[in-house]
Amino acid sequence: MDHDMAVQFIPLFLLLVLLVAAVSDVRIQKIPNWLTFSAVAAGLACHSWMNGIAGFFFSLQGVLLGLGLLILFYLAAGMGAGDVKLMGAVGGLLGPKGVFWAFIYTAIIGGILAVALLLWKARGREILQRYGRILKTLILTHQFIYIPAADNKNMPVLYYGIVIALGTTLYVLREMI
Repeated sequence: MDHDMAVQFIPLFLLLVLLVAAVSDVRIQKIPNWLTFSAVAAGLACHSWMNGIAGFFFSLQGVLLGLGLLILFYLAAGMGAGDVKLMGAVGGLLGPKGVFWAFIYTAIIGGILAVALLLWKARGREILQRYGRILKTLILTHQFIYIPAADNKNMPVLYYGIVIALGTTLYVLREMI
C-alpha cells in the first residue's frame, strides 16, 4: 500500500467501523472490543507506516484524547465503555485534532437528538401537559404551583454509538469536501 492509498484508506475504514458500531449498538446494545481494538491497531499501524515514530505518537495521542473526552461520562454512568473505546478508535485513526472536532460534532448532534427523542416520545407530551397545567393554574389562581415530573424509569434510550457515528461521519465528510 503506497502513501496515497493509506491516506484514502483511513477515512473509508473509519466510516466502515462507525457503521458496524452503530448497527451493533442498536442490535445488541454493545460495541464489540474486536471492532474498537482493531480500529485502534489499524490507526497506529497506518500512521506509523506513513510517518514512522511521529505517526505512531500522532495516533496514540488521538487514542488517548478520544478516551479522555468521554471517560468522565462513562464513570458517571452516562454511557457505556464501548462508546468510550469507539471514540478512542476514532482518535487513533484521525489523530488528536480530528478526534477533538469529531467529539464537538458528536456532542452537538447528541444534544439535538436527546431533545428530539424526549419530545418525540411520550415524555414530550407529558412535559407539555405538565407545563400547560402549571400555566393554567397560574392564570386561574394567580399562583405559581410547580408540578414535579413523573419518575424517570421509562426514559427513552439514546444509543451513543449512533451519535458518535453521525458526528464523526459529518466531520470526516466536511474534511473531504
